[in-house]
Amino acid sequence: MKMYDVTGAIYEGMTVYKNKPEKQPRIKPVTNGYVTESRIELDVHTGTHVDAPLHMVTDGETFETIALEKLVGSCKVLDLTHVEDKITRADLEPFSIGTDDFLLFKTKNSWDEAFSFEFVYLAMDGAEYLASLGVRGLGTDALGIERSQEGHPTHKTLFAANVIIIEGLRLKEVPQGDYFMVAAPLKLVGTDAAPARVLLLEGVTTT
Repeated sequence: MKMYDVTGAIYEGMTVYKNKPEKQPRIKPVTNGYVTESRIELDVHTGTHVDAPLHMVTDGETFETIALEKLVGSCKVLDLTHVEDKITRADLEPFSIGTDDFLLFKTKNSWDEAFSFEFVYLAMDGAEYLASLGVRGLGTDALGIERSQEGHPTHKTLFAANVIIIEGLRLKEVPQGDYFMVAAPLKLVGTDAAPARVLLLEGVTTT
């Protein structure tokens, strides 16, 4: 069995959304004698994370409403490295996508070490198409599922269809194909997102 850890590392100075200083994690080791206990100040959208509807929907559901069972199971990595600018319905139609699929988008973003303001994102028509198919969830290798869309229609379309959103995946080394995904977010309550460790297992099937 081969395992891919597709989680971005969290550290001070890491790549954060739009390079905003306030989004940088702060890690402060506190040592008393030989005992060290570090304190972390962390944005819930840091690195690889799972969004909750509250992120973009007024009075939307908070993080604990996302069932862990929906984050563990089969998934498909789609090779979209040829796509420029945005992922549209036309880019997705050639793939065999079915109800309850969890899709991970491998794009040029996975090669970016610094934040790119021109990252590849999911266009609204792509979100509408996937919502109509009844997919279970989506993961992207950008720190955002959409970019500079007024009113955030991609997020809202997906949340309205109960589609889970994972952002900040690192898929550079992962070939297109079927995997068993274990996405384990922090067990936060009342928040709009949670950082997650995401593992893809090759050769594991569900019965």
